[in-house]
Amino acid sequence: MPSLAAIREQRRSASLTALRAGAANVAARHSGGEVWLFGSLARGDWDACSDVDLLAIAPNQEQAEALADALLDARLGDDVLALSQERWQQLKQGDDPYWLAISRDALRLDAP
Repeated sequence: MPSLAAIREQRRSASLTALRAGAANVAARHSGGEVWLFGSLARGDWDACSDVDLLAIAPNQEQAEALADALLDARLGDDVLALSQERWQQLKQGDDPYWLAISRDALRLDAP
């Protein structure tokens, strides 16, 4: 019988595979868009109560918001934050612990 850890990793892997396929499909319709997973699922410490946290990154804020709306419409994420590429770079290079943790743990979903 597989261990609990093995079962959790198997479910995480299946979730990531489905999220990657969906994110790639949505991002392909939004030029220059990127989809990043962050939070407990990205870190691997998720549980049954965890939600799916996504970043929608695009060349400008308007495009990022359109990408975020498309991700929500596709039911790929529970919480989707929209950021321009410029703002994402600023946040990743800043000193806010929240954004530093996100940038450290985030997994890009729309690219191999």
